[in-house]
Amino acid sequence: MLYQEQDRLVYRYDSERLWIQPWGPNAFRVRATKMSTMPKEDWALQPPGVASRPEMSLSGAEASIENGKINAVVSSGGKLTVSNSKGDILLEEYARNRRDVTDPKCSALEIQAREFKPVVGRSDYALTARFESLDPAEKLFGMGQYQQPFLNLKGHDLELAHRNSQASVPFLLSSRGYGFLWNNPAIGRAVLGCNIMSFEAYSTEALDYWVVAGDTPAEILEAYAEVTGKVPMMPEFGLGFWQCKLRYQTQEELLDVAREYRRRNLPLDLIVIDFFHWPLQGDWMFDPTYWPDPDAMVKELQALKVELMVSIWPTVDKRSDNFNEMLERGYLIQVDRGVRTGLDFQGDTVHFDATNGEARQYLWRKVKENYYSKGIKVFWLDEAEPEYAVYDFDNYRYHAGPNVRIGNIYPREYSRGFYEGLVQEGHKDIVNLVRCAWAGSQKYGALVWSGDVASSWPSFRNQLAAGLHMGVSGFPWWTTDIGGFHGGDPDDEQFRELFVRWFQWGAFCPVFRLHGDREPRQPQHGETGGAACRSGAANEVWSYGPEVLEICKTYMATREDMRSYTRGLMAQAHEKGTPVMRTLFYEFPEDAACWSVAEQYMYGDKYLICPVLRPGVRKLAVYLPAGAKWQAVGKGSDAFDGGRTVEVDCPLNYMPVFERI
Repeated sequence: MLYQEQDRLVYRYDSERLWIQPWGPNAFRVRATKMSTMPKEDWALQPPGVASRPEMSLSGAEASIENGKINAVVSSGGKLTVSNSKGDILLEEYARNRRDVTDPKCSALEIQAREFKPVVGRSDYALTARFESLDPAEKLFGMGQYQQPFLNLKGHDLELAHRNSQASVPFLLSSRGYGFLWNNPAIGRAVLGCNIMSFEAYSTEALDYWVVAGDTPAEILEAYAEVTGKVPMMPEFGLGFWQCKLRYQTQEELLDVAREYRRRNLPLDLIVIDFFHWPLQGDWMFDPTYWPDPDAMVKELQALKVELMVSIWPTVDKRSDNFNEMLERGYLIQVDRGVRTGLDFQGDTVHFDATNGEARQYLWRKVKENYYSKGIKVFWLDEAEPEYAVYDFDNYRYHAGPNVRIGNIYPREYSRGFYEGLVQEGHKDIVNLVRCAWAGSQKYGALVWSGDVASSWPSFRNQLAAGLHMGVSGFPWWTTDIGGFHGGDPDDEQFRELFVRWFQWGAFCPVFRLHGDREPRQPQHGETGGAACRSGAANEVWSYGPEVLEICKTYMATREDMRSYTRGLMAQAHEKGTPVMRTLFYEFPEDAACWSVAEQYMYGDKYLICPVLRPGVRKLAVYLPAGAKWQAVGKGSDAFDGGRTVEVDCPLNYMPVFERI
């Protein structure tokens, strides 16, 4: 049965309802369910800003709906096909059945495009949505952050779940001219195959996705930002250099580092107090043994013109003074079986439930009392996936529902709690560093970093892919631990080379941030509170020897010289959702070669960045996109025409950067 209902086209057969509805210009939201009513949650989607007036046509054999540049047709057998205004098919459901024997793809296989399998014992379904792979040469980008080096995701099998260093943001940009958001926070799987593209939700009530047609990547990503939200304006301290390490153990140690940056006349916008500055997880306060006068510390940092960021963990130790109250009020994540322990690092802990609005308000009140009241307004929302000792996704239950059904919204709601708390205090330009995100997190001031990654060359390579995919996924704000997180000895010459190359690249990331857990580990300082969590070795720019320091100083100065330019990029991100780190095809979609260049990118529209991603490399082949002239920055060389590959020198103290002229 096909019919029109308000602004949507409806297909109904047996217990299934399918809705196709305009959702912003040139876009549809597609929903289907076998529940008695269509679920009301919008998940990542905001209401469209402008009401669309679709054109619909219904006949006995099929029905169609058109919204600007996008058109959808549903056959009498329920098969959906989506095309652009040129008639090019963008999405076609993969159905192999005999509902319509006149369909050229009629088959006895009996494979459904929208497969709802009941989950035994629950009202939910295990859902699989299948689409034809219309072109083996199609290129796919986005999907969030995965620890792999590939830019083109065609052929990939991706887990739709969060882990430490993995952020599932299920938005795809296709070289065929469409964007696709899997608008479902369930744990699942995406298979971007060359024969079938499929998305799975292991436990859900409905199929829900959003698809948009566009002529350029910029048009598609701006449409996506309109329906999921845009970042605030980056505050001024987000444009410069950030200093961090695991971990400054005392108030005086942290202040000494900030003073030393100023004594050396080195740029420093922000410094970070990492975890275990508290007595116990879930206390959300400074341990006075090691941080005796936070008010005076903040005042001195303000006098030095250095912003302070403080780490917040969502874990609550069962010995914390707040644990019993939070347990009584229902503010903690539950388990369906076994012992109620979420993470066992430095204590037996349970995570606070970020999907519970009352729990978010409770946490913010503690943070306001113990940090914000002292002048701290920037927070590091660590463990945001949340990280579990064992990732048994089907075992955890949140206020909003079972983890397996809604768990991927946890990091978004974590960011939301702090964003809303700061808004209530009158702040507007809000940024918080967070280790994970889902679609829509960006509108809550989420600056995502890539988690606890290895200090190695392969890991370094992976971070470039992660940053570019996150930009495509709607996150202009992204960063990484310069030098990697796990390991690395500042006295090791081999590690120093990796550190230099990572640092050079970091100057051209959206946020320029140094962090890591360096070797060898330092002696334990004290016996109480978080003292057992020992600090890594020194990780300041002068910790790597005089040669490295001079290179760092050069790139810190470069970042300062670009401050007004970077501010402009942040304004574009705020106003239109434009990535700061841009794939070459974003700026040069007409240059076919740019769709395959994976180890270069644009920092805004002006600078072509060519990171050195392997040890011992002193010459680099660089592709210069067609349609522009290029000049090597800092070399005083002649301009090159685009559309060619050139070989450039890259001694240790230089990372190739070309300016578009």
